[in-house]
Amino acid sequence: MMRRVGILGGMGPEATVLLMQKVLAAVPARDDADHVPLIVDQNPQVPSRIARLIDGQGADPAPVLREMAERLEAAGADALAMPCNTAHLYADDIRAAATVPFLDVVSLSVARAKALAGEGGKIGILASPAVRKVGLFDAAMIDAGLTPVYPRDEAAMLAAIRQIKAEGPGDSPRATLTAASSDLAALGAPVQMIACTEFSLIPEATAPGVNSFDTLDVLVEAIVAFATSAEDRTPSSPPPQADAHRSGAPLGQKTTGQQGKELSRC
Repeated sequence: MMRRVGILGGMGPEATVLLMQKVLAAVPARDDADHVPLIVDQNPQVPSRIARLIDGQGADPAPVLREMAERLEAAGADALAMPCNTAHLYADDIRAAATVPFLDVVSLSVARAKALAGEGGKIGILASPAVRKVGLFDAAMIDAGLTPVYPRDEAAMLAAIRQIKAEGPGDSPRATLTAASSDLAALGAPVQMIACTEFSLIPEATAPGVNSFDTLDVLVEAIVAFATSAEDRTPSSPPPQADAHRSGAPLGQKTTGQQGKELSRC
């Protein structure tokens, strides 16, 4: 029997649905029962990470994330995962609230980046400016012998993220992501990771010739590996590499812990 994975979702809602689509597509199923069982807390009412970390105002997301972790474990989750990259700043709060493993996108993605770039490589990070501000990936990258590199036009990146949240993916955010990816390549970082779930909706918009991967895909692989593994296997080791820019599939099996309106606040 597969193990259930609880998803701290809603940050944003469309990205959470994309994660579910990717998990569905990652399993070579012949019947419904072959798919990974998920318990999804689709909660777009988590306080804005951008407001808290960039604007310096707004409620602390940590208490809400702790409550979500507790609910998911109580509902039967054997592990927890969260597609939002920026919210991983609160990973320790989530771990403290639950006794089940937390599949950490930061450590998993840094391991993937090192496998692609090698020790001493520069890794371009296509993410919210909050990720750079809090150094979300920096310590893990430095420990792995990597150098994180960020796009120079942070205002444009933030505007693109907000536009995707408000209007969905369009030409303007795609152009912004392409420009940022080209900027990172010019700064000596041809290996790049998409570390914002809004940009996960437009992964094809990275610059031609770069070697990019999506942290959401890395998390999907970890979810599937955990769910399908034996009870005594830990989820700490990153799963085997897969092609970047894997596409989603029609939405499949899901269990929704808490439905929220399809409006993201960050």
